[in-house]
Amino acid sequence: MPILHHAYNGILRHIIGIPKAAGAFVCLVVIFLLLIPPDASAQNDTIRENKDKKEHSIARAAIYSAVLPGLGQAYNRKYWKIPIIYAGFGAIGYFVYDNTVNFKLYREAYVYKANNETYPIDNPLVDRYNLTQLQTGMDYYRRNRDLSYIVGALWYVANILEAYVDAHFFDYDISEDLTLRISPSAVSIPQYMPQPAPGLKIALKF
Repeated sequence: MPILHHAYNGILRHIIGIPKAAGAFVCLVVIFLLLIPPDASAQNDTIRENKDKKEHSIARAAIYSAVLPGLGQAYNRKYWKIPIIYAGFGAIGYFVYDNTVNFKLYREAYVYKANNETYPIDNPLVDRYNLTQLQTGMDYYRRNRDLSYIVGALWYVANILEAYVDAHFFDYDISEDLTLRISPSAVSIPQYMPQPAPGLKIALKF
């Protein structure tokens, strides 16, 4: 009998132990599932999206344009602005060159006539103008040359500011549902017009 009782107790403990182990395992699974956020994939997408937005730096756009004009616009993905920037620099460079060449011609002719030089010189302005006219022309082209340098510096700064400001609106969401509707309407102002007058109704939807 003691042997049978011991065997019975062992079998009973074995049978009872299986549900206990299974129950513990189920509890662990439930706890693990509760610890996982229900929207893990959506949160990862949101974090990735926010990271992409943060990567577009406003300061970086300005620095790029400062290092190389037009590079900040390329960083902002506004590639069509790059030809405009370099067209402006090209026009300014032309005026700098043209005014510099003419200034040197007038200065050379002025120095030649002021010193009463007699050696041959290949400058058509020597026989065309007197000293006063040469002085006026020299001052004129020198002033225009200096102004061209100033305009070039301003154009360079404008290129940086444009990239900086445009970077602010890089992630600005403009709704596609933007409509302007104009329709005929009757305008009535009892204090001034007893009868309704024809007019226009303008509605902007955004």
